[in-house]
This record gives sequence, C-alpha cells and structure tokens, in this order.
Amino acid sequence: MDFEIVTDSSSNLVEEMIDDFGLHVLPLTFMVDGEEYQSYLKGQHTDLKQFYTMMREGKVITTSLPNLAESEALMRGLLEQGRDILYLGFSSGLSGTFEATELLMRDLAAEFPERTLCAVDTLAASGGEGLLVWHAVQRARAGASIGEVRDWVEENKLHLAHWFTVDDLMFLFRGGRVSKTAAWAGTMLNIKPVMHVDDEGHLIPLEKVRGRKKSLNALVDHMEKSAVQPIDQQMVFITHGDCLEEAEYVADQVKERFGVKEVVINYVDPVIGAHSGPGTMALFFLADKR
Repeated sequence: MDFEIVTDSSSNLVEEMIDDFGLHVLPLTFMVDGEEYQSYLKGQHTDLKQFYTMMREGKVITTSLPNLAESEALMRGLLEQGRDILYLGFSSGLSGTFEATELLMRDLAAEFPERTLCAVDTLAASGGEGLLVWHAVQRARAGASIGEVRDWVEENKLHLAHWFTVDDLMFLFRGGRVSKTAAWAGTMLNIKPVMHVDDEGHLIPLEKVRGRKKSLNALVDHMEKSAVQPIDQQMVFITHGDCLEEAEYVADQVKERFGVKEVVINYVDPVIGAHSGPGTMALFFLADKR
C-alpha cells in the first residue's frame, strides 16, 4: 500500500491482522478503580478474560477517548516519513473519538499541505468497524488509491450490518442504553434484546426474544434476511464478551446455513465491553442495508 491506514482499538481486529496489514491502532482508554489502562498496546497481550471477570465482580469501569498527544505523535511520525493517512474511525454516534481525531488531522493537514489526510466516520463499532478496515485493506492491496479506498468505505459503510445481543441488561442500563425498569423486567423474564447499529451509528434495540439460544439464532436469522449475495463468499466477523463457546456456536451456524468459509472471532474490547457487558455477542457482514 502506498498510504497508511489508521483505526481505533474499538475496531476489535485480531492481532495477526493488525500485523499482517501494517495497521496503526489508536488505543482508547478505560479506568478500573481509578487506574487508567489502554485498550490496545502493540505487541502486548491484554487478558480480556480477566477484564470481564472484573466486570462480573462488580468493578466500576469508565471509558475515555484516545490520548490525543499519542495520536498526534503517531500521525506526525507517518507524515514526516512522507506517508499519506487514511483514518477509519469509531462511530460518532457512540463516541467522541472520531470528532477529536478528525480535528487533530485538520491541524496536521495545515502543517503538512503536501500530504493527503482522509478521515471517514465509519458509523460502525467493534467488528463492524474492523470489517470495514478489512475491506479497505483488500482494496488498497489490489492497487486502489487512498481516495478510491476512502470513497469505497463512504459508499459502503451503511451496508455493514451489525447485529448484537447481550446476556445481562443491567450493563446496558448502567451505560444509559435501556431504562432501569426495562432492565429489571427483562432480567426477571429472561428477555434478551436483539440490537443493531443504525444509519446514524447509534446502538438501537429492534426486537426482544426469550432465552439466550433464541437471541443467538436471531442474529443469524437477520443475516439470512439481509446479507448480500453470494453469502458464502463473504468475510464474516464475530465479537464476544468472554463467551467464546457461544461465539463458536454462532460461527458454526453461519457456516452450516450459508456455506460461509471465513469467520473471524475476537473479543469485544474493554471500551465497548464496559457498556455492553460480559455475554455480549455480535455478528457482522455486508448486507443490502443495515
């Protein structure tokens, strides 16, 4: 590639892809009991199972944007090396990350007028953001220019379907996504929400089902209804909140029902997981519409 792709740790890409693609990742931060952590550090393994164990134990988790000084240092270093930058950012409907990073890039563009800096609000989260990065890389490796890759992402980002469910509604309540009454009632009745990310990049509950297994199957049902053809040729991402066995069940369903060959499974990162909680399950693919 003749330009650099920068994304956020909220893209939930597996380490092997980050290394293989030569990606640059801006780490969002989270705090546990007042101590600050970065959700991604290149070359360092983060024990996300332990993170979700802390959540189950009732630890208070708060989140914040990437460190802008570190983001500036990374991008400035690339620009000084004569590299152009395409930034594919976390949905502005869920975080202030994109807005803050785009403003930083405008300042850098004024300082480096000979370089090209492009920023795309993916209006996507977790593996949805990551899958858009994956598609961008495929096009860049095929020889597309930075402008052509940017345009492809802009034109196709609202075809990146996100289907989520969670196991414990109380975490959504704490994050302000559902009311306390709905969270308590859903918990008592074993109601599981089925949600998606809409065209404005917001997490929206769409339906309710009773029981965990039905909620997992509902994600795959939505894929059947809307995935672009040929489904079996798609790359599919799944992210989970420390429930690998269930993620593998969803992956098996996708493979058996649609003949999909490539499914990548990874954890939901701490910044998103802090709001969705343990037991989060999410399925991502290209669709006719979100």
